[in-house]
Amino acid sequence: MDKRTKKELERLENLTNAEKNLLGNLYGELFGSLITDPSGSSSEKDSVKNTESSQKRVSGNGTQSSQTRKSGEPTAAELLDRVRKKHPNPVDDARKALQEAKDLMSRTDELSQEITDSNRKRMEELANMMGDLGQIDPTAMNPDGTQQVSQPVNKPGEAPVQTATGAEVKAQEEAPKEPETDPMEELDGLVGLTTIKHDVKELMAFVKIQKMREKARLKAVPVSLHLVFTGNPGTGKTTVARIIARLYKQIGVLQKGQLIEVDRSGLVAGYVGQTALKTQEQIQKALGGVLFIDEAYALAQKDDAFGQEAINTLLKAMEDHRKDLVVIVAGYTKPMEKFIDSNPGLKSRFNKYIEFPDYTIDELMDIFELNCKKYDYVIEEDAKKQVRARLVSKKMQMRENFANAREVRNMFEDIITNQARRVAAMEAPTHDDMMKITVMDLSDDIGEVIDSKEVEKMEAAARNMLTTPVLELHGEEKADPGDVTPAADRNAEE
Repeated sequence: MDKRTKKELERLENLTNAEKNLLGNLYGELFGSLITDPSGSSSEKDSVKNTESSQKRVSGNGTQSSQTRKSGEPTAAELLDRVRKKHPNPVDDARKALQEAKDLMSRTDELSQEITDSNRKRMEELANMMGDLGQIDPTAMNPDGTQQVSQPVNKPGEAPVQTATGAEVKAQEEAPKEPETDPMEELDGLVGLTTIKHDVKELMAFVKIQKMREKARLKAVPVSLHLVFTGNPGTGKTTVARIIARLYKQIGVLQKGQLIEVDRSGLVAGYVGQTALKTQEQIQKALGGVLFIDEAYALAQKDDAFGQEAINTLLKAMEDHRKDLVVIVAGYTKPMEKFIDSNPGLKSRFNKYIEFPDYTIDELMDIFELNCKKYDYVIEEDAKKQVRARLVSKKMQMRENFANAREVRNMFEDIITNQARRVAAMEAPTHDDMMKITVMDLSDDIGEVIDSKEVEKMEAAARNMLTTPVLELHGEEKADPGDVTPAADRNAEE
């Protein structure tokens, strides 16, 4: 072999070894050993791998050394030709391999950074959760064998956060949930409302049978599920609406049976175009349940574009969601009749009215005693007579706008507040002291206590007054209790 051939072979061998070392370090020895023969041919791999051992040092005159070449072993010239065919330009091949390695390394760094960022984000979320719930140490256990939860670290200026121990958490998880009462039983348990209970049961029976007829592929009579509740405040309209929502769910008319309670302020916005969005938001909350609109007549005031926009949005939703939305409107009797008659769409959709009468004095006393029983209070007989007298007096004074059960609830709260102040002044109040309601608890001023004989006279006078119709002068119309039209406007209309 001449000097030129030998030099060329050594240069090629050095480049090949450099390429093998570089790629071997990056991808392992296997990749480095295959780079000179991607096809994986064993004969050529062995030939290239053993090039150095098969080539003997050439003497000065160009003859082979004393060791003879084995039979079938390629000569140096043959190896050189073979390598030149596979690598016409070995320098470019090495550069390409190096560039590929750099690209892969840069991509690896990018992927590594993405993984690092993702892990950091998860760790921050976990740290925030642990800050709210307390750090959990898997090795820390309470004496009862439950998991121990340590207190979270508070940030500067924040109040200390109280977290439950493992035993408390376990007790909370195992605490039985209160069983849901049957809505029909809850309806029967309400004080008074005899006609209301009858009307609701009739409605539920009719709707239930129509649903059964549909399942049996019989013709069902179309029925509107939307209702109009009329009556004075505190007569149980909201309570009955909530029960009806659950009954509708029970018989399969509604999916969820929730009650969303709103009034004019919950539907009407202060700017043009926003009322429809605000009304639609409440409708979305009520889907699958009942939308209860209290004092709905306030939406139909004179020259009220905002209220009309809310009504139009409501009517469209009632048409679009006929199978998963029920609307109940409520308010004083006469204003509600005017409200329904003000719009043909309302009149066609609301054709079922339920009138809520005022509670009698006996029923109001039953409601008061139910509140006492519910919160573990016992009222003395003399105090009970005084409560009755006050209810009679209030009903006489507020004949049109008497708040019924709401008035009873307010009176009950005032009485137990007075009772708490009296008992707190005792040195060592007993169990009975904390439960007992006396005449002294009925008002701040003991002088307001009414004589028992006076109580009887007041009640007799009240019965007379409440059963006597109110006389109206000819040519004058009695103002509706829920009329929202200003007095000046009413005079102008008259």
